[in-house]
Amino acid sequence: MKIHQNISLTSFNTFGIDVSTIAFAEVSCFEHLTSVLRENKKQLLILGGGSNILFTQNFDGLVIKNNFKGISILDENDQDILIKVGAGEVWHDFVLFCIQHHYAGIENLSLIPGSVGACPIQNIGAYGVEVKDVITEVEVFDLQEHVTRTFSNSACEFDYRSSIFKTSEKGKYCITSVTFRLKKQATIHTAYGDIEQELERMKILSPSIQDVSRAVMNIRSRKLPDPKKIGNSGSFFKNPIISEEHKNKILLNHANIPHYAQPNGSYKLAAGWLIEQCGWKGKRFDHYGVHEHQSLVLVNHGGAHGRDIYNLSERIIESVYDTFEIKLEREVNIL
Repeated sequence: MKIHQNISLTSFNTFGIDVSTIAFAEVSCFEHLTSVLRENKKQLLILGGGSNILFTQNFDGLVIKNNFKGISILDENDQDILIKVGAGEVWHDFVLFCIQHHYAGIENLSLIPGSVGACPIQNIGAYGVEVKDVITEVEVFDLQEHVTRTFSNSACEFDYRSSIFKTSEKGKYCITSVTFRLKKQATIHTAYGDIEQELERMKILSPSIQDVSRAVMNIRSRKLPDPKKIGNSGSFFKNPIISEEHKNKILLNHANIPHYAQPNGSYKLAAGWLIEQCGWKGKRFDHYGVHEHQSLVLVNHGGAHGRDIYNLSERIIESVYDTFEIKLEREVNIL
């Protein structure tokens, strides 16, 4: 198993930030992973699709690119199907596989960049659906003990854009596979966001999961930049959750603020709306800035440094706090 030295990571992060790592290896099986870890004494970073990371400096250690592949059916009946998927599979490719075979549950998560292995870490979500609702277990490789472990859904401690792999157990494991339970009879989710309007535009009255997926892809393609054309990591900030009292205080001066009631009585606000109200939408500074169509997305127009984009996010956080007394949290991992 070859470990490469002094490798550029520009093509391994969707921001397209020009940084390098001292050592780099790609692994596709437990034997490869064990071999690389046995040789390595450096700082370690497991990298999936590189779609949720901002490099602000060169990495002084070993980057392992997770290429565990494979899609296998574990069990099925008339209602459900249990599918085990390698962590290195491209997330959107897996979504398309499921749609092709009429397996329902993740069609609203179409066109989200990244790998399958990253989806439980972030508990990815979009248009009223979160991946935690279809994950049954996550298989990992312990980077210290060199043994495999399996986390049940509850053990993953899923939260909004978070999990145990992003909090107390961060950096301890390499996710090798994720098992999903999907439905053969779809429950269509169209109430969130612009899906219903898009389906109307498409002249579809009784949508299938294929229709929902196409609608989501149409919306995302219009609103979000393609990382292959403009460097970005998708949504840079989480949507904040605030108390009802705080929401009512904001409504006094901003009656049109989008707000969504949560089961516990709190309210989720649209971070993009908050950022736009502070005047950041479409702002450009040399080679970086805020996307012109979606304020949640910070972009590298070419040649930007990660530190520039990080500093921009700091200014946005400060601006939103000064205006709304809300401190935005970054969704993107900063290195």
